[in-house]
Amino acid sequence: MEKNTESYIDNYEDVSVFSLDERREQLLHEKQTECVFMWTNSSGDPIGVVMNYVEKNGNFWLTCTRRRKRVSALEQRPRASIAVSSRGTNIGISQAVTYRGTVNIYEDDNIRNWFYRALAEKVRPDNKSQQDAFVEHLDTPGRVVIELIPDTDGRIGFDSEQMFANSPAGRSSHKN
Repeated sequence: MEKNTESYIDNYEDVSVFSLDERREQLLHEKQTECVFMWTNSSGDPIGVVMNYVEKNGNFWLTCTRRRKRVSALEQRPRASIAVSSRGTNIGISQAVTYRGTVNIYEDDNIRNWFYRALAEKVRPDNKSQQDAFVEHLDTPGRVVIELIPDTDGRIGFDSEQMFANSPAGRSSHKN
């Protein structure tokens, strides 16, 4: 069977035309539990770690202990970014989105309480007792909650399903 190549773009110099749409972006955040969180150290070097996250109302929430070097770095330079990939989920491969923005750091019990529960429900979705144990594991002295508020122009999305639509190379083997 011959492929429809009418809408096939064979020049990948500008991949911005293959942006992740809003529906697929939201699905990505519903399914993915990890992101790469990035900031700069005092020398200006970029650093990133894999962390669990929760997306809520367009902002991204993470946690770590205050003794992590990223906390003092973010207090001095409250700019960061996160990158989220669909790898490891069941929604297809090579869907990704990156955000850059401003960071707030919280040590407020109300924020900790809702966030710990939200994170536990996300990473242990099928077991309430495991969620409770995860919340207890997180609830330690010195823990902070980090909120990344994306810039209005600080998003880069990519969807390989769009890029390979009608391509002779074919789509990824995973389907939504």
